[in-house]
Amino acid sequence: MRINLTSVLVNDQDAALRFYTDVLGFTTKHDIPMGEHRWITVVSPENPDGTELVLEPDGHPAAKPFKEALSADGIPFTSFAVDDVQAEFARLSALGVHFTQEPVDMGPVITAVLDDTCGNLIQIAQQTG
Repeated sequence: MRINLTSVLVNDQDAALRFYTDVLGFTTKHDIPMGEHRWITVVSPENPDGTELVLEPDGHPAAKPFKEALSADGIPFTSFAVDDVQAEFARLSALGVHFTQEPVDMGPVITAVLDDTCGNLIQIAQQTG
């Protein structure tokens, strides 16, 4: 068994696609019209056949209160692995990304938390040990 898909709930699929591709650097795998919304997935350019991230519309009544509660408490919705948190923090900051947590060394991992502009906090993490 392996993880094939995972989702992030977004309030605007167009804005999310721009942010996740143009800013974070993922590549579009699928962008298929599905009525009012689209089936949009992005992947790491380092592993184009790997796990796909679905940019899932947050239209379900439970989604928005859930996202708002996580953000209010400073809890990231998900985490992405990076080789160098400091370098990604500098790169993304230069692109105007807002971080709610600058890089923090937590022993076996260094983390930072960013706002994805679509209602989510996203952690980036570097394994150090």
